[in-house]
Amino acid sequence: MAALRSIWKGHLRFSLVTIPIRVYNAVDTAESVSFNQIHRDCNGRIGYDKRCKKCNNLVVNEEILKGYQYEPDQYVIFEKDDLEKLKLKSTKIIDIEGFVDAGEIDPTLYDATYYAGLDGDVAAKTYTLLSAALRDSGKMGVGKVVLRDREDVVMIAPKGDGIVLYKMRYPKEIRKIDEVPLVEKQKQKPNKEELKLAKSLIDSMSTKFSAMTIENKYNEAVREMVKAKIAGQEIVAIEEEEAEVIDIMTALKQSIEKAKKKPMEKVTAEKATSKGAKKPAAKSKTAAKTKVKAGAKARKTA
Repeated sequence: MAALRSIWKGHLRFSLVTIPIRVYNAVDTAESVSFNQIHRDCNGRIGYDKRCKKCNNLVVNEEILKGYQYEPDQYVIFEKDDLEKLKLKSTKIIDIEGFVDAGEIDPTLYDATYYAGLDGDVAAKTYTLLSAALRDSGKMGVGKVVLRDREDVVMIAPKGDGIVLYKMRYPKEIRKIDEVPLVEKQKQKPNKEELKLAKSLIDSMSTKFSAMTIENKYNEAVREMVKAKIAGQEIVAIEEEEAEVIDIMTALKQSIEKAKKKPMEKVTAEKATSKGAKKPAAKSKTAAKTKVKAGAKARKTA
């Protein structure tokens, strides 16, 4: 596995305590399936040219500046080193301005996740102390940092023995839920009996997030399709049956019964396994949605 590369280097500081850190991306983008755009006639990759919309000439990176449009077609020009002249303390230091309960934060404000690691062993004791103090207090630190040409609010939280940074959006950037079409019109009181059944259904389906299997099934299905196409197999989609529309009370009652049966089925399966019985092989969900016909001719490439 390749070593993580830091995207920011500086100090994390709360009051008079300073910790030299490096910041790393927490998300592994290599796990995502990505496609290239291909020319149908010759299978060549499509390129992206940077072209000036005024003179229609192709330009290279060295000819490109940043501009802020203050009136139609009127720009304030920024040279590459202009933004570096901004003397913001947060370009090199993340100052923790205070500590808050995690429950206070609106989930819509969370943007991206980063890991904070030590920059050398000199402050290992302080780093460990901050992580443990955050964990025991149930608090998150609030600070600011300049990442990729803008200053962002970050929440500093413990994760295992380390520290994680959650980049936040500013509250003004988040639209109001009432702006969503029809939401404003849905302010009606729910039927008491239906609400009671809905709560009962939630209770019967309640579990722990750590106990749930969270998988990217779409990614896996795409990878299986890629393998089939490489092998020259034909992909045939199987249409799913449309769900029957039933009234809400019936649907809630049936859902509750279904949820109650699941724990019993799990216990029965575990008992059978403990007695040496073999579990039936689970059908691949990808195979259930796509039927691969072996022996079909491979697609002719140009």
